[in-house]
Amino acid sequence: MSLEMPDSLIEPVVRMALAEDLGRAGDVTVAACIDPQAHLSAAFVSRQHGVVAGLACVRLAITALDPTAKITLEAKDGDVVAPRSVLVRVEANAGALLTAERTALNLLGRLCGIATLTSAYVFAIKHTRARITDTRKTTPGLRALEKYAVRCGGGVNHRFGLDDAILIKDNHIAACGGVAEALMRARAHVGHMMKVEIEVDTLDQFDEALECLPDVIMLDNFSLEDLAEAVKRNAGQVVLEASGGVSLQTVRAIAETGVDVISVGALTHSAPVLDIGLDAT
Repeated sequence: MSLEMPDSLIEPVVRMALAEDLGRAGDVTVAACIDPQAHLSAAFVSRQHGVVAGLACVRLAITALDPTAKITLEAKDGDVVAPRSVLVRVEANAGALLTAERTALNLLGRLCGIATLTSAYVFAIKHTRARITDTRKTTPGLRALEKYAVRCGGGVNHRFGLDDAILIKDNHIAACGGVAEALMRARAHVGHMMKVEIEVDTLDQFDEALECLPDVIMLDNFSLEDLAEAVKRNAGQVVLEASGGVSLQTVRAIAETGVDVISVGALTHSAPVLDIGLDAT
């Protein structure tokens, strides 16, 4: 399956980032120091071991300012790379390349960082049948890109927004008056193509939810013992998602309880940026 995202989803983000950086007066350093006709050859180089994601951001950032730039991809999204690996080679107008540099590096480093962290979680549970998924705890405006990076790291995507699945959380339950009532309203409201998930905090709530057979039950901050008990009681009837308190130190034990999915907000809200630099060649 291809990991590529269409340019139409990436380009608006890149152009917004360029506009933010250029501000009211453009790149005054390039204007002052760089011959408008000068060309520069350079390479985007990883300083760390990691997983690649977001190479299209580099291409689109540079070609937005120099449509004639020659860009050669030396890696592809999803690749595992070692320190000092060349990811992209560029020949472009020097001013355009230097102006686009920070936008390209910010997006590439961010997305590679997410892919790299995701791959660590996926590796930690590879001996189980559980899958790692993201959440909606994403950077505003970057959700599609960040969720793409999760896929590059071997994870899967949870819902993209409020409109593509029903997720009944604790405050929804409180406002509705209970688990069963919330699920009854949800089923009555949606068609057969819409998935319904509900979050529960206790085994009693789990039992109440299971009687209604939603598509997914999210087990929020359950102990390992309670996760295992929920898996036993479920007996494969609905998809079980573990959430809350998940880290690289705890994810293996969580997966070994037998849950189907483990959602990890840290994939997108706490992933460290992968160190990537632009080196003139």
